[in-house]
Amino acid sequence: MNNEFLQTEEAIVAMLKTVYDPEIPVNVYDLGLIYKVDIDEEKNVRIDMTLTAPNCPAADVRMKVEAVDGVNNVEVNLVFEPEWDKDMMTEEAKLELGFL
Repeated sequence: MNNEFLQTEEAIVAMLKTVYDPEIPVNVYDLGLIYKVDIDEEKNVRIDMTLTAPNCPAADVRMKVEAVDGVNNVEVNLVFEPEWDKDMMTEEAKLELGFL
């Protein structure tokens, strides 16, 4: 992996951390709702994520990641396996929600 690729990946993760679930005051990345982020050589991004609720902000994820400098296209796939549970959250999110 080259430095430019790593910078793009870090920028995508930083942007995902600005998207908050409408039901829970924690971002979708720290909640563990983002299962996979793939970036190809043309800087097209594919994100697999799941939902906590029907109004979860999948569209916000796509729009925010498209705004990352150097990103071409973004495809967000809603997946339901594996089923999300609180163990997928970051330590920060668990602390924020009182699970630690």
